[in-house]
Amino acid sequence: MAAIEIIKEKPQSLTALEFAEHMEKYRSPAEAMKLMRYFKTGEGQYGEGDIFMGIRMGQVFEMAKAYMQMPLEEIELLLQNPIHEIRTGALSIIDKQARSKKTTLGHRKLLYELYLRNTHRINNWDLVDICAPHVVGGYLYISGEPRDLLYKLAVSENIWERRTAIVATGYFIKKGDIDDTFRIAELLLNDREDLIHKATGWMLRSAGQVNRPQLQKFLDKYAATMPRTLLRYAIEHFDQPLRSYYMGLKRAG
Repeated sequence: MAAIEIIKEKPQSLTALEFAEHMEKYRSPAEAMKLMRYFKTGEGQYGEGDIFMGIRMGQVFEMAKAYMQMPLEEIELLLQNPIHEIRTGALSIIDKQARSKKTTLGHRKLLYELYLRNTHRINNWDLVDICAPHVVGGYLYISGEPRDLLYKLAVSENIWERRTAIVATGYFIKKGDIDDTFRIAELLLNDREDLIHKATGWMLRSAGQVNRPQLQKFLDKYAATMPRTLLRYAIEHFDQPLRSYYMGLKRAG
């Protein structure tokens, strides 16, 4: 069923139960198998044990749009659901609320707190990336609250909290505020997880679009010792000679 068809079915009530029941209509075992492979749910993989219904992300996001006004207590119930796509829907609702110009600072704070107390349920890279920038980074930027929390998350034992720390700075970057990105990237340079290398390189690349000399200064210092994946992501937008130069530093290091 096409994603747009979901919107035509107006929700009767903005409850977690109705949302989950509505999602059930779009279950696809064949698609679920594809998603389980893509999100690495096998033994010993980063998404081990996660459960999928086989709903395409476009359908999930359209569903979230229809339920955008869902109360926070119902969203939190969705986050407790073992099914990945339902948690995806919950986080998409949170993100949509955070992005709305009508959302008050007080409500932004509630969304921020909701995210932080459920990081154990935000347990894959896509779930973090959906709303860490606007829900976590956006709140810290708009409120002006100290950003110490990001530095605590950056040294957490939880991989998804560490990814939250760096991805949340994506909001700052869009505002031209890039210093925290570089500082948190320094904390993550020796991370053992490839998914952290990718996220850190991604944010460094974005920060480099704001200030290329600052990125190059960072790379001059760390390129020889940073993980190869991180470096490749960080220099992706450089021209070929400059990419070769920094990869050469890596080989020499």
